[in-house]
Amino acid sequence: MRAGFPDFRLGSVLATSFTGTLSERHGDAVERIPTPQRLVDWLAVYGLAVDSCTTAQLDLARELRESIHAAATAAAIQDALPAPAVHVINNRSAQGRAAAILTPEGKRQWQLSSASRVEDALSVIAADAISIISGERDGKLALCASPTCQAAFFDTSQSRTRKWCDMNTCGNRQKKARFNANQRKNPRSAE
Repeated sequence: MRAGFPDFRLGSVLATSFTGTLSERHGDAVERIPTPQRLVDWLAVYGLAVDSCTTAQLDLARELRESIHAAATAAAIQDALPAPAVHVINNRSAQGRAAAILTPEGKRQWQLSSASRVEDALSVIAADAISIISGERDGKLALCASPTCQAAFFDTSQSRTRKWCDMNTCGNRQKKARFNANQRKNPRSAE
């Protein structure tokens, strides 16, 4: 990743990984796509390479990110989906030119239009969000148990009881805090 920027938090679900480009939403927020070039970098990691990105396109991406987060959060707590978020997701999905293609390995991959516009990549992200929020895919939307994070994530674990958006960050942070609190309560247990 580029020096001077926070690392991307990569996941296996495109739409919720995209919402993770803004983390610690209820603490000291970390913006992981602060510049148009950083969005280009993130899209490339997910196989959605685009030629360039303008500030206006970055604004569109952030609007989509926040709309997916709002709709996924509502779905996770079984609340009504916010109409403005649904509107943005649907518009971004409809405005792009991308096609699902089958790789020789039998995997689905997205192919953007020959112009490789940011809007085309955003339509793929919006389509992915639609598939998870609508319940079309096997899994469950949940919210991270970290009080500072509360990111929406797509739980595909067998039991569907995952607590953290990412065990390596939020989960470990919470386990460490719990361990340290226990050590303060019982200082002799460490001997």
